[in-house]
Amino acid sequence: MKSNMKTCVVALFLVVLVGSKGFVDGAGECGKTPIRSVATSLSPCLSAAGNARAKVPPLCCSKVGAMTKTAPKCLCAVMLSPFAKQAGINPAIAITIPKRCNIKKRPAGKKCGRYTVP
Repeated sequence: MKSNMKTCVVALFLVVLVGSKGFVDGAGECGKTPIRSVATSLSPCLSAAGNARAKVPPLCCSKVGAMTKTAPKCLCAVMLSPFAKQAGINPAIAITIPKRCNIKKRPAGKKCGRYTVP
């Protein structure tokens, strides 16, 4: 029951974030894509990004797989953003999603902040 409540709170918080008009900040790894667009596309990953034992939903795997191919630096920037932290995403867990999804062409061994992609 507590897990469902936490998921609900995190999802609600994501809705609030998605409604904001912020952009991924810093090096501009996502170009001019609004953070709400990136966050929305990755919302199926919320439970897996906060819990290493959670099953990664197939939709999350397809979204992460696409971003791994087209915008891996954007994926990293979003995962390390203050918005992700506020949504309860643990970067040390989130970085394992490509491996948990069996994405073969993931940037294994590359750095994402202080984390190394497994």
